[in-house]
Amino acid sequence: MNRPSQAALRGNRIFWLDNLRTFMIFCVVLLHAGIVYDSSMAGALFWIVDDPSTNSVSRNINLILDIFVMATIFFISGYFSPLSLENKSAWFFVKSKFKRLLVPWIIAVVTLIPLFKFIFLYSRNLPQENWTTYFHFSNGIFSTSWLWFLPVLFLFDVFYLIISKVPLNMFTLTLKKVIYFAFFLGFLNLVCIDIFNAAGWTKTIWINFQNERLLIYFLIFLLGSLCFKLKVFSSDKKNKKPNMIVFCTVWIPVFFYVRFFMFASANPGRFVVTEFIDALLLGFSFLLSLACILYLLINTFRFYLNRQGRILTAVNRNSYGVYIIHVIVLGGISLGMLNMAIPSIVKYFVLTGTTFVACNLIVSFYRKSKDSIKLKQRGGIDNG
Repeated sequence: MNRPSQAALRGNRIFWLDNLRTFMIFCVVLLHAGIVYDSSMAGALFWIVDDPSTNSVSRNINLILDIFVMATIFFISGYFSPLSLENKSAWFFVKSKFKRLLVPWIIAVVTLIPLFKFIFLYSRNLPQENWTTYFHFSNGIFSTSWLWFLPVLFLFDVFYLIISKVPLNMFTLTLKKVIYFAFFLGFLNLVCIDIFNAAGWTKTIWINFQNERLLIYFLIFLLGSLCFKLKVFSSDKKNKKPNMIVFCTVWIPVFFYVRFFMFASANPGRFVVTEFIDALLLGFSFLLSLACILYLLINTFRFYLNRQGRILTAVNRNSYGVYIIHVIVLGGISLGMLNMAIPSIVKYFVLTGTTFVACNLIVSFYRKSKDSIKLKQRGGIDNG
C-alpha cells in the first residue's frame, strides 16, 4: 500500500500508523527502563525496581520521551475512533470499548499490580505485607501505575461519542485553526494549573491521571479524530520545506524545556526570571516541543516507514499486549541485573531491549495458544 487512504482502513491496516504506535510502545519501555537507573532517584519511592547504579543519560532521555510518547499514542487512538464508531450504535460502541480497554484493565489491576508490589518490596529487601494490601484499592495509595492509560482512553472514547452527536459540520473547520486553538487552550490549561497549584496526579480506584496533562491529551485525541474526518493523510504529496525547518529547529524548544525543568527540579524556590514567568516559559516550550516532535514523527513514519514485513506485522499485532505486561517483565529482568557489576548505562539499554523482546515473545505465544484453542474448538464443533 503506497498511498494510505480512508478506504484502506476497511481492508488493510495503515502501515505507518501501526509502525508509529509500535515505536511509541518501545519508547514507553525505554522510558520505564530509564526510571530504574535515573540519577535523580525518581523511582526510589514508587517504581518497581530502584537500582543503586544510576546514570544521567536515562534521566535526560526520559525528560524528552515524556514530552511526546503518550500524546502520540492518544493521537493515534483518536484517529481510529471515528472508524470504530462508524455504523455502530452508541451502546455497541461503548460495549466494544469496554471489552477492549476496561476488561483487560480489570484483569491487570487484580493480577499485575499485586506482582508489582511483590517485586517492589523484594527488590528493596523489605518484608512482604498482608495480601490484602497488594491491591490498588486497599493499599492506602490509590494507584494503577502504568495501567492508568486504559481507563483514560475509555473516558476519551465516551466523550468523543457524546461530541460526535453534536450537529457540527467538521468540514467548516480547518486543521490549522484547530491546532492553534488546541495550543492556546493547552497553554491556558497549564497556566491555570500553575496558578492554582494543582499540578500532580489525581488517583482514585477507577481512574488515575496527571492533572496538567489530561486536557492536553484529550485535545490531541480529538485532533487525531479530526485528521481522520478531514482526510488529512489521504495524499502522499511530500512538502520537504516545512519538514526540514521543523527538523532543524525542534531542538530549540526541547532544549529550553529540559533546561527549565531541570533548573526547577534542582533549585526549588529559585527562578530564572520569576515564578510565574518561569511557569509560562516551561509550559510554552513543552507545548511547542510536543507540536514539533509530533509533526516530525507523523511525517517521518508516513512518508518513509509506510511498509511492513513479517516481523513488523507480528510486533505491531503485539503492541497492545506488550504495553499491558511490560512493567512486570521489566521488573523481573531488572531484578535479575540488580547486583551485576556492569555499568548502569549498559544495564539500561540491555533492560530495554530484553524487555521489549521478551514481551513480544510472551504475547506471541499467548496469541498462538489462543488461536490454537479456537481452531480445536471449531474443529470439535464441525466434527460434532
